[in-house]
Amino acid sequence: MNEKTLEKILNIFLKEVLPLTEQGVAKGSKIFGAAIIKKDDLSLVVAETNNEIENPLWHGEMHTLKKFYELEANTRPNEKDCIFLSSHEPCSMCLSAITFSGFDNFYFLFPYSATNDEFNIPHDLNILKEVFKINDGEYNKENSYWKSQNINLLIENLHPSKKEKILNKLAEIKEKYQTLSNQYQENKNGNSIPLN
Repeated sequence: MNEKTLEKILNIFLKEVLPLTEQGVAKGSKIFGAAIIKKDDLSLVVAETNNEIENPLWHGEMHTLKKFYELEANTRPNEKDCIFLSSHEPCSMCLSAITFSGFDNFYFLFPYSATNDEFNIPHDLNILKEVFKINDGEYNKENSYWKSQNINLLIENLHPSKKEKILNKLAEIKEKYQTLSNQYQENKNGNSIPLN
């Protein structure tokens, strides 16, 4: 993936996903968000954020899929023609939903280790371990259904001369997510989400 595509993806997070996430966190939801964009021109199809205060199943990815399938079927792009973007590595439920929906890819910003260590939300790793006996979140990241990509690793693989602008944008995104995480952690005891 080239630097222009990565920059466009980061802009989707900055301009589309993060503003929705700010609204969601203000209402008491977690910091997870997602977007679906077209492969051919990288235009936004739909973006959403976590809405667990309405329904504990409305994780960022699930809520995005809900909105995607509410689009008119005759104008909605085919899943295989789209890129699925997730702010955080999808939990087991969201992995399954992406799979059942027919997407052949997803890209994420924060791996499970960051969700656990930096954002103090251990449920993804705990569920994978307790329910599926998968240690350290090591599911099969490339399989017959889809290929998963860590956006940070894609940026690391860019030529050094192409990285600076993208790394600055990534740092801005990470800072915003950390601020939102702090806000969520300070207020989470006041919400009704089963797995805070």
